[in-house]
Amino acid sequence: MRRPALGAGVVLIVVAFAAATRVADTREGLIYEVVTLLAGLAGVGLLLYGLVATFSHSRPTTPAPPVVTPAAEKVHNAGELLVGASGLVLAAILLGGIAITAGGFWVLLGLILLLPMIAGCIYLCFTFARGPRRDWKIDLQKLISQR
Repeated sequence: MRRPALGAGVVLIVVAFAAATRVADTREGLIYEVVTLLAGLAGVGLLLYGLVATFSHSRPTTPAPPVVTPAAEKVHNAGELLVGASGLVLAAILLGGIAITAGGFWVLLGLILLLPMIAGCIYLCFTFARGPRRDWKIDLQKLISQR
């Protein structure tokens, strides 16, 4: 499956480059532009899939014994509050900019697009405020590191 994906990816990228030479400000040129964009997108996707599948080493997996961790009470630090509040401020700035420049309909569309971010930020602020144990220091190492 890797080699056909690589081959198809290369072919689609060649088609995208060939179609890019025919792009113009005509109806036919717009069709070539769509072909360029879609063939390029599909070609890059297939090429990356083929390359990642080729170079990734699959190791035999053995089931690890389940690790029992004690149910410790989570301590919420002020970093959660900082991230949540800054996300809400950013959403307000973005929606304000849309309201000033584009109007009400676009604000509604922007609000719909930003709704997952706003909900996540509200969740972070709410869990910090309602947490049984809070630590008021901001731990940048914990914010930056992967969990």
